[in-house]
Amino acid sequence: MSNSEKFISDINTGNTFKGDFITLGAAMLDGETKTNAFVNVPLKTMNRHGLIAGATGTGKTKTLQVLAENLSEKGIPVLLMDIKGDLSGLAKPSPGHAKIDERMEKIGLPFDAKSFPVEVLTLSEQDGVRLRATISEFGPVLISRILDVTETQAGIISVIFKYCDDNKLPLLDLKDFKKILQYATNEGKDEFQDAYGRISTASTGAILRKIIEIEQQGGDLFFGETSFDTQDLLRIDENGRGYINIIRLTDIQDKPKLFSTFMLSLLAEIYSTFPEQGDSGRPELVMFIDEAHLIFNEASDALLNQIESIVKLIRSKGVGLYFVTQNPTDVPEAVLGQLGLKVQHALRAFTAKDRKAIKLTAQNYPDTEYYDTAEVLTSLGIGEALVSALDEKGKPTPLAATMMRAPMSRMDILTESELSNLLGQSKLARKYNQEIDRESAYEMLNKKIELAEAEEAKRKAEEEKEALKKAESKKRSTSSRRSTRQNPIVKVLSSPTVIRSVLGILTKMLK
Repeated sequence: MSNSEKFISDINTGNTFKGDFITLGAAMLDGETKTNAFVNVPLKTMNRHGLIAGATGTGKTKTLQVLAENLSEKGIPVLLMDIKGDLSGLAKPSPGHAKIDERMEKIGLPFDAKSFPVEVLTLSEQDGVRLRATISEFGPVLISRILDVTETQAGIISVIFKYCDDNKLPLLDLKDFKKILQYATNEGKDEFQDAYGRISTASTGAILRKIIEIEQQGGDLFFGETSFDTQDLLRIDENGRGYINIIRLTDIQDKPKLFSTFMLSLLAEIYSTFPEQGDSGRPELVMFIDEAHLIFNEASDALLNQIESIVKLIRSKGVGLYFVTQNPTDVPEAVLGQLGLKVQHALRAFTAKDRKAIKLTAQNYPDTEYYDTAEVLTSLGIGEALVSALDEKGKPTPLAATMMRAPMSRMDILTESELSNLLGQSKLARKYNQEIDRESAYEMLNKKIELAEAEEAKRKAEEEKEALKKAESKKRSTSSRRSTRQNPIVKVLSSPTVIRSVLGILTKMLK
C-alpha cells in the first residue's frame, strides 16, 4: 500500500461515524485533494465547542458559513455574531460560479445552491430584531462582574438589589440603576442606614462611573424591555431546518465592554433556562462568535473566570460554542483546552514573533506522520485548512489538511431592500421591536422623593403658620396689656375728686 493509499484509508476510517455528521470537505496530501476522502464532523460532539482560526482572507468566514448551513439542514438552530457584516447572504441561494463547480468536483460532492431560514437581530439602532435584557435579570453578581467593581462595591450592589426587592422597585434599565444609587446616598440615606447600614458616597460614585462607561458604549439601548426570550433562538422552520439567527454587530467593534456584557448575559441566560440534555446525540444550539478576541482582550479577570466557567458547563445544555479569530492565542488557554473541533486556516510568518506563534499553534494539533504541521500552516491556500475533530467516543480524529467545501448560500450581503423584506416577514420583529417604558425604580423613586419633598414643604408651612399665629397672639396680648395699663398722671387727672374740683373752678369763673 502506497503512502497516499494508506493516508486515504486512515482518513476514511477515522471519519466514519455511526451517527449523523457534517462533511467539511476532502483531505489533501502533498498539495493534492484526495477525492471522496471526506473529512467529517459527528453531530454528537458538536456541543464540545470549537475554534476556527487563520489569517485575514484565508476563508474563516466561509467555513463558518458552511457549518451554519449544514447545521441548519440537520434541524439545528444556529446563532452567529456578525462583526464584519458579511453573513446575511445566508438568506439567499448562491448564484454559482465556475470556481465553485471546480472545487466541489475535486472534493467529490455535488453542489446545490440553497437559501436558509434567517433571523436578523441587533443590539443597537441598526435594523433587526432588538435584543434587550433588564438589570434585574442580570442580578447583582453578574452586574458586579461586568462592571469590574471591588468587593466592597459589589456588596453595595447586592444591598441595592435587596432594597429594590424588598420595596418592589423594578430595576429595568440603566437610569433605574443610577437613580437608586443616587437615592441611597442622598434623599434615602437615613432609610438605607436604618435598614441596611451606611452606604459610602465614594463607593456609589465609583459604581456610577462604571455604569456611565457602559452607557457610553450603547448599554442604554441594551438594558430594558421587552427582554429577549432565549427560547426564540431554537425555532425550526416548516421544512424542519433550524433558524440561523444573525446578530448584526458591525457598529460595536469599538465597544468591547458592551459586546462582552451582552455575550456573558446571553450565555448565563441560556445556561440557566435550557434543560440538561445528557447524551442526546446532537446539539440543541450552536453559537459562532466571530472576532472572539473582542470578548477576551477587554474582559476583566472576573469576567474571564465567568466565561471560562460557562464554557465548561454549557455543553451539558446541548450548546456548542465556536470561537472565530485570527490566532488561537487570542483565546485563553483555559478556554482553548475545552475546544473539540479545530479548523485552522493558513497563518502568515512575517516576523520572528509570527514564527514562534505558528510553532505554538502546531502543538495544539494531534501528531501525524503525514504532515509537518508548522510547515503546512504557512502553505495552506484560501479555502484550505487543517482540521481535527472529536469522534463519537471523544477521541481526536486524524489531522487532515482539507479542501473546504463551498457555501450553498450567497457569499455576499443582502441588499437594503432584501433586508427590509426579510424583517417585514419576521415574527420576532413584531414581538420585540415595540419599546416599553413602564413605571420602574426611576419613576417610583422620583414620586417618592416628590412626595417626601411635598410633605416636608407642608410641614414647614404648618410650622411657619403656627409660628405666625403665636406671634400674632403675642402681639395682641401685648397690645391689650398696654391698653389697660394707664399713665399715673392720666389716672390722677381722671379721678372723680379732681374732676369735681376742676368743674367747681370753671363754675366760679363763669359767674
